[in-house]
Amino acid sequence: MIKASRFTITQILRTSTRPCLYFVRTTSEPSLNAFSIPKSAFSSPSYSSLVEIIPDSESNSLSNPLLHFLPQTQNPNNIVNLVCSALKQGHSGLVLLQNDIKEILPHLGPREVSRALLRCQSDPSMALTLFNWVKIDLGIKPTTHNYCLVVHILAWSRKLSEAMKVLTELVVLARDHSPGEDIFKSLVLYREDCNWDPVIFDMLIKAYVKVGMIEEGFKTFRKTLEGKLREAHQLLHQMIHRGMDPDIVSYNTLVFAYCKDGKMQESRSLLLDMIGYGIDPDHFTCHVIVEGYWKQGKLLSALNLIVELQRFGVSISSDTYDYLLVSLCQEDRPFAARSLLARISQDGYVPKLEIFNELIESFCKCDCVMDAILLKAEMVSANVKPNLTTYRALISCLCRISKSKEAESLMVEMLENGMHADSFICRVLICGYCKERDTKKAELLLKFFSKEFQIFDTESYNAVLRNYCEVGDVPRVMELQERMLKLGFAPNSVSCKYMIHGLCKAMELDED
Repeated sequence: MIKASRFTITQILRTSTRPCLYFVRTTSEPSLNAFSIPKSAFSSPSYSSLVEIIPDSESNSLSNPLLHFLPQTQNPNNIVNLVCSALKQGHSGLVLLQNDIKEILPHLGPREVSRALLRCQSDPSMALTLFNWVKIDLGIKPTTHNYCLVVHILAWSRKLSEAMKVLTELVVLARDHSPGEDIFKSLVLYREDCNWDPVIFDMLIKAYVKVGMIEEGFKTFRKTLEGKLREAHQLLHQMIHRGMDPDIVSYNTLVFAYCKDGKMQESRSLLLDMIGYGIDPDHFTCHVIVEGYWKQGKLLSALNLIVELQRFGVSISSDTYDYLLVSLCQEDRPFAARSLLARISQDGYVPKLEIFNELIESFCKCDCVMDAILLKAEMVSANVKPNLTTYRALISCLCRISKSKEAESLMVEMLENGMHADSFICRVLICGYCKERDTKKAELLLKFFSKEFQIFDTESYNAVLRNYCEVGDVPRVMELQERMLKLGFAPNSVSCKYMIHGLCKAMELDED
């Protein structure tokens, strides 16, 4: 039997739920068999230290009275005290500590980080130093709880720029890795742990807007004010009268909320208030109000507002102009769009190719092809090169109004500009000539498209076939079929139908 007096302390400790093995070197080495400790444990390089800890992967804290016999730097239950003491010397103190407590660092988890952060409430710089050390130096991924505590501590101490930076980082992380996480709810939940300032929720809205998550910003705004937009508007005025200067983000949040609820009169009033207080509306402000008017079918009101803003010297973005022009075209109002384009072009606005095409297609849809052709000329003058979409709209419209010859000229121009015809252009041209009863020209084009572009459009072939069949010219029908077969065309059920109709027509003529 081994006497206890021979040893400083020897014990094999095992916890019931989190098994960990501890052993302490004795003053005189006992028999290994007495304690059933494998020899390999004593041959380990780390045996030179006083305590070796072998925690399981989920172990973060331990409760055993014998741990108090361990040196402070090797007692896992003392890790928060050690970190907070080292923090008094700043980052350098933490770096030195990191080497001293490397054996118990696995016990520094998110829960311990939160405990240490709460001890730093009176010193926001210390809290931020700890947070960055854990995240950057140790490579420990902070939890939402850790982030929220740091943000609350910084905001309470009026370190708003630092708080905004950490909060924005949390928003981005949640967006990229946990899209369903409710940061607003977390901030509310964890505010009970420490001092907090309501400004944090305004900052969250700004953080969402900053990273382009406008919808999430609006949801947070609604949660904060549980839909009381008028009260929020009144609160904004109270802030101004008390000498506080709300920024563009605060105004934009309210404007967006009003537009979302369809309250355009309030949005317009708020917009004018902004200008009155010397805050210029930005691109977001103008765009969201224009979109709000359009959704209510009040595009004219949006146009009038833009004119009014221009008088105030407010800069309107190209995106807003694009939106207005496209909206007018979609409402089949190409002349209103053309008038707007003429006015805003004086301010240096140059439409993109897609906007020109929207205008041209809108004119063509209304069969105002000459206006569309004039617009194409302006397009070329502005160094914007027409593309296949441009020519398709113009050629289709010309053929529809029985101007197939002019349409063919545009096709030639298109080919000269290095573009290739497609089956759509082939079809509208051939059908256009067939409509004008110029069947011979239609057949020539059918051969041209098949030889030059390997386009074998059955619908185009059937249009030519139908014209011959309608006059009962059976010999020409048979000759056409033979020529088309040699080119690579294959008749379908519609072709057979037309041929039968042609044969019947010929028989009627013979009987007459």
